[in-house]
Amino acid sequence: MDKQNIRWGILATGGIARLQTADLITNGSRVEAVGSRSLSSAEKFGDEFNIPYRYGSYEELCDSPEVDVIYIATPHTFHYENAMMALEKGKHLLVEKAFTINSRQAEEIINLAQKKNLFVMEAMWTRFLPSMQRIKEIVSSGGIGELRLILADHDQYIPMEKARRLHDPALGGGALLDLGIYVISLADFMLGEPEKMSVEGTMTDLGVDEMTAMLFRYANGAQAVLHCGFMTPGSNKAVLVGTKGRIEIDPVWYTQTSFTHLDADGRVIERYEDTIKGRGMQYQAQEVESCLAAGKTDSSVMPLAGTLSIMKTMDRIRDEINLVYPEEKE
Repeated sequence: MDKQNIRWGILATGGIARLQTADLITNGSRVEAVGSRSLSSAEKFGDEFNIPYRYGSYEELCDSPEVDVIYIATPHTFHYENAMMALEKGKHLLVEKAFTINSRQAEEIINLAQKKNLFVMEAMWTRFLPSMQRIKEIVSSGGIGELRLILADHDQYIPMEKARRLHDPALGGGALLDLGIYVISLADFMLGEPEKMSVEGTMTDLGVDEMTAMLFRYANGAQAVLHCGFMTPGSNKAVLVGTKGRIEIDPVWYTQTSFTHLDADGRVIERYEDTIKGRGMQYQAQEVESCLAAGKTDSSVMPLAGTLSIMKTMDRIRDEINLVYPEEKE
């Protein structure tokens, strides 16, 4: 597949779809179609981004011969049905994180994609940012020695009137799937799947987690201390601590941001301050396009095995805090 001619379709027209579409255009990617539950919404979105093909249902988008790869931007609880339908129609996928609401759904999507030889990737945009790629290089090259500790939080103040979906269990609400996914994915990116964990959650009256604290322990003894919450405006900093130094990532750590690499005595080895165009979601799109052009069905940066590992970790956390979504009770 020629990278320059890969045609994108956008499934859903909410806020995250707008952010990704804007960065696709920044990247020079071909956004050919958009699908919504109503044609009027698709038309409005299409006018905003000058998208030629507009569809009044997700099925019509998935059926479109004008689309090669679809970005799924619906709430978590719809990712499974949207992804399975798109794969059955032969479309490659970029699926917004969290990938699904549980590992069983994730595994079924992965199995179908492999059966049909189609590319699927979780849209964990942070991994692909130049700042995070540089951090990964430093850690992998032994720049801070052996990584022994990760400290990270993702805490925001998002009351009901600001984002009702986040509070709604029927839409996969709670801090964990929306905000905790970032800190968990960071820990997975750097240390892999935890061997043991200790978790504490504070639940809302509606039955989702307002905040969740996590302590992960790994087979080699390393630890990750993580926190997420949607009623607590936090520092949103992260620190990676090794035997020979540390990396202090400035807020907001999961965006393209600055960081300081220090040695064991606190001396600055590197101060990173590079900036980018757009929000930075174009880099995950570049990965999708590069993989498709190379005939790959999996990304080495955000592999499906990693996505499944993260979903299994979140299942374990949800078991600990008794976070069960309505569709899982059926």
